[in-house]
Amino acid sequence: MSQPGTKAHFELSGGNLALDFANTVSKRPTEGIERLTDYHRLVFFGMESGVLTRTDRLFMTAGRAPGQAQNVLQKAIQFREALFAIFSAIVERRAIPDNALTRLNLMLQEASQHGRIVYRDRRFVWEWVDMQHHLDSVLWPVARSAADLLLSDELPHLRMCAADDCAWLFLDRTKNQRRRWCDMKVCGNRVKARRHYERMKAE
Repeated sequence: MSQPGTKAHFELSGGNLALDFANTVSKRPTEGIERLTDYHRLVFFGMESGVLTRTDRLFMTAGRAPGQAQNVLQKAIQFREALFAIFSAIVERRAIPDNALTRLNLMLQEASQHGRIVYRDRRFVWEWVDMQHHLDSVLWPVARSAADLLLSDELPHLRMCAADDCAWLFLDRTKNQRRRWCDMKVCGNRVKARRHYERMKAE
């Protein structure tokens, strides 16, 4: 396992927590590079996305129960694949896989047991309870975020990166609704450079 002091540095370009989580596979259509390679990286995702603030107990528990941590990692990966199946089907206008939706609903039911509504700073907010004591707690806000997106007016703005080797998901919040890349600096520039090279080669 990677050490707790090592940063994972996830790209959070999806505009939604659940989409960022679905994007924890790089070059999905070609190489399929897994970025959740161990339990610590799952926690790092929670830290970098802002859903986990205290992680020392999670790391300690994972160290004492590596088998349990590995099971949670597999659960997280299966849940991520269910999210990708749902959101990619929406983008491509395919039927939503029943098994993926079932997995999301089961995760939502589980997550709801660990949340509550509280009144703070003159407004009501949703609060997660005892995240430090559950190895899979990072999945709770991911499930909630997925449900919120599916029920929101932003769902029609869901897109998939146009790069052939990417398939990352994102919300297009641009004014003209013509965003094509998950990140212009990464996929956008790479595709443009490749096209420029092919044109020069043809000439």
